[in-house]
Amino acid sequence: MRRRVLALAGVIALLLSPVVPAAAASTVTNGCVASVPEPGTTTPVRICYSLFKPSTASAQHTVPLIFHSHGWGGSRTTDPAAFKDWLDAGFGVLSFDQRSFGESTGVAHVMNPDYEGRDVVKLVDLVAGLDWVTKQRPGDPLIGAIGGSYGGGYQFAGAFTELRDSGRTRFDALAPEITWWDLKQSLAPQEAARTMWLSILFAGGGTHLPPAVSAAFVALIATGAWPAGKAGRDLDAFFAHNGPAWHVQQGRKLDIPVLFGQGISDNLFNLNQGLANFDHALTARSRARSIFVGYNGGHTLPSVVPPGYATAGDPCSIALGSPTFASLSIRFMQLQLLHKSTGLTGFGTYHLSTADGRCLTQQNLTPNKSFRLGKIVAPTGVGLPVNLPIAKGPITIAGTPKLTANVYTVIPQSAAYFALSVGTSPLTAKVVQNNTMPLREKRTARGVRRTIELPAIAVDVPAGQNLYLTVAPVADMYAGQRGPLPGVMMLKNGTLAVHLAR
Repeated sequence: MRRRVLALAGVIALLLSPVVPAAAASTVTNGCVASVPEPGTTTPVRICYSLFKPSTASAQHTVPLIFHSHGWGGSRTTDPAAFKDWLDAGFGVLSFDQRSFGESTGVAHVMNPDYEGRDVVKLVDLVAGLDWVTKQRPGDPLIGAIGGSYGGGYQFAGAFTELRDSGRTRFDALAPEITWWDLKQSLAPQEAARTMWLSILFAGGGTHLPPAVSAAFVALIATGAWPAGKAGRDLDAFFAHNGPAWHVQQGRKLDIPVLFGQGISDNLFNLNQGLANFDHALTARSRARSIFVGYNGGHTLPSVVPPGYATAGDPCSIALGSPTFASLSIRFMQLQLLHKSTGLTGFGTYHLSTADGRCLTQQNLTPNKSFRLGKIVAPTGVGLPVNLPIAKGPITIAGTPKLTANVYTVIPQSAAYFALSVGTSPLTAKVVQNNTMPLREKRTARGVRRTIELPAIAVDVPAGQNLYLTVAPVADMYAGQRGPLPGVMMLKNGTLAVHLAR
């Protein structure tokens, strides 16, 4: 659907277009709800949707409803054929245009609970008034949610906003894919911008941001570093509340089952972000009823500098009995919302695709092995990666490695990029699942003790190959960083903590 932004004045509580019969399977209703006005205005923002009612649904035969929404820069799905499997499985579906996208008006606040969060709540209120949607009590519809990236972000925004405002959420299950825990940390870890991805995101929807944020975004892309002064403060304020991390800091956790899909070779919202959601955004009871699936996919760009690798695919959905994550999501929702026995197992557990494409299942990913590191001297700004031997295969590593060391730099704003790599020698080593993480020192450092997260991974290191710690002066995901003159970063008294899979 071509993206359109409609600027219509007036207060419109609900607009319904004529009901359009779909091909024998469902009835489609297109409409809009009135939501929170933009700051400084009194005109409600229109949030527009397409509602798909199965032909079998009625006030006498109610069904649960599945929310769906699009990725950044996209628009809602209007073709009922796209939801045939959900409709056939016994669900209604509501797909909606997020604020500022598609037919919805307003400005994109990127999952701020006071804007996008309340937009979702308004849609839940709409669904609560439909007589063919199953209710658990008056005003409380039986609902789940699906969608990836920005379409995963709305799920957390809606559920956490309800939890904040009323002490509970009316969502009964979620299935977010390739989304974030902390948006600033995703876009600019250590305040080093993922410029490659930021450029793509800005091209796809930068004009939908508030003007001051849009200008600061351009500065972030141009320099690669978090802007100083007002521009940086604008970005900090804008991203402060935009993800599960902030809600958890406020003491909130979701107590509903969640099926997580996260791309391990995703180098925008990497595996670290998904694991943080699974580990911290849910109560212990919820986590025991949830499933984490990591696959090689998502927002993926090849790592050329330094060279990386991953085998695309989702072996873990297959191992759990479903050919795709989409079909796994249907089984998950049938179990949680319809209470059907689907044979689904693997709850409370991590299921991770290795770099070579097998499914590795682990009960926990706590680091259980430490390697002492020798002195590392790595160039910054220009030069070749340093590959430090860590261990010989065969071993299997999973989860989030952590590097702790005393850091020395002479030149402020120096940065280096870290990853684990596999190869037969330092010359052949390739970065596991195409991900690097930065360490940026804003000032001269003389033995400052640092602990940084490396990219979370799952990898089998076979016999005859070795595991390496890669320290690179440049990385293509962070291309265009305007750093200082070339220099060196030295690490002493270092340890690398990893989880050895058993």
